[in-house]
Amino acid sequence: MPALFEEIDSQSSPLGEISLRRRRMPVFGDSDIYEVKLGDEFLMSSMFVEAEEALSTLGLAAVQGNQLSVVVGGLGLGYTAVAALKDERITELLVVEALDTVIGWHKDELVPLGKVLNADTRNRYVLGSFFDLASDPGAGFDPNSEGKKFDAILLDIDHSPSEFLNSANASFYTTENLTLMAEQLKPGGVFAMWSQNLPEERFEALLKTVFERADSHVVSFYNPFQGRDSTNSVYVCVKG
Repeated sequence: MPALFEEIDSQSSPLGEISLRRRRMPVFGDSDIYEVKLGDEFLMSSMFVEAEEALSTLGLAAVQGNQLSVVVGGLGLGYTAVAALKDERITELLVVEALDTVIGWHKDELVPLGKVLNADTRNRYVLGSFFDLASDPGAGFDPNSEGKKFDAILLDIDHSPSEFLNSANASFYTTENLTLMAEQLKPGGVFAMWSQNLPEERFEALLKTVFERADSHVVSFYNPFQGRDSTNSVYVCVKG
């Protein structure tokens, strides 16, 4: 019988100790559950991926045209990126991740979706801080093409627009820095962002200072630990 718990990898990072774990919980069947922790904080579990996938489906549904170039900010366990690649209009996907450990888990296929991402020639990992690259449109997200513009930018890094994985990220959530990021979108391009909380009115108002349209979507999913539905949200914005 497979072990009920295994720590696959644990390494230091600029944000603290980051670990990848696999567990089985007999009450939920014989499927492996993958978890990412940063220090004592749970960042992600493969049990709850509906909203991460909805970030791609809702964001890309707002994009017009074909032959799309898309940026995903934050690799996590790969669910947002894999959901994006299901859109056949995408010809290029850049996944920007600040921690080389997380990219390594996917390249080495220590996580289930690593094999899917590695096999798709449209996918490319970019090691770097999403927030630093977002605020430098002259250079931009693509290290091979300075100043390149994209059809969509899909962001899933911080817990919410007011709860940050790293306190330094707070400066991104301003009209000035959101505008710098939006310079890397083509006209009509889409910025979409995941949040663990319900939509925040202050952030919705902030987005409307930058984008022609900003909508919020509540994503519900069943939480077996609580025996009821939980909710996340996805903001979807369209550049004029």
